[in-house]
Parts: sequence; C-alpha cells; structure tokens
Amino acid sequence: MINYIGTYECKIDAKGRLLVPSALKKQMHSHLEKGFVLKRSVFQKCLELYPMEEWNVLMEKINKLNRFKKQNNDFIRKFTAGVKVLEVDTNGRLLIPKDLKAFAGMSKNIVLSSAINIIEIWDKDLYETSIEDVDDFAELAENVMGNDNDTE
Repeated sequence: MINYIGTYECKIDAKGRLLVPSALKKQMHSHLEKGFVLKRSVFQKCLELYPMEEWNVLMEKINKLNRFKKQNNDFIRKFTAGVKVLEVDTNGRLLIPKDLKAFAGMSKNIVLSSAINIIEIWDKDLYETSIEDVDDFAELAENVMGNDNDTE
C-alpha cells in the first residue's frame, strides 16, 4: 500500500516543469520506473498524480462498469478527460501538460500535497484557499472519522 506523506511548495517554470522535492522523490522511488498518470481532480481545481499501479487498480473498478448505460459512459469520458502518462525525468522533474496546467489555474508557485496514495498538485493560492474553506474542521473530522460503531 502506498502512503505518501507531506506537503511541499515548489515552483513550476514557463514550460510546465517542476522539480520534485527530494523528500517526496525518495517516497516515490519504487514507482519511478513504472511511471505515473496525471488527471484532473473530480472535486477540486487541482491535479492528481497516480502511481501507475494505483491507476491500474482504479481502472479495474471503472472497467467493471456497464458500458451500455449512458451514465457510465458519460462518467468514464469525463473522468478520463485530459489523462496523461508521465515520467519523472533524469533531473527529477515532472512536465505538466499545458491543458492540465490551465485547468488547475497554476501560476509559478505550486504545492504538492500527499493524499494518501496519490499526490495532489495545486496552484499555491488555490491550495491555501481550499484549506481555509473548511468551516469547522473538528466537525468534519468527527463526521468522517468519528464512527462509534467502527470496530476495525
């Protein structure tokens, strides 16, 4: 199971290249050879970087959807819109394609934020706004994690 840890601020150049911080690159080491998939987030204006093995697990679930239901086809089309296969180059950089960079509203300053088994890539200002947007984090934490009936 993949479990990325940390939030990292970095810069993206005019060509869309970002240098992966060394602490994060060390965590990604075992996944560098297989590559990554970059996609638009469903719920936020950010990008999601999936290690190939995590992407394949997700695609197995999606592949089980009945393609004779229009809703499923619409979902698959929208979910995979703009998906790109990426590799970290020999200099430790990722190239963010222009269309995905535009979708996420990325300027020069960005944030790479661990989201358990994936990395979210945000424009720094949008990331800070999304963190501040949660009105009552204690209440959210209780609603999401405070299930008294959870015995596991």
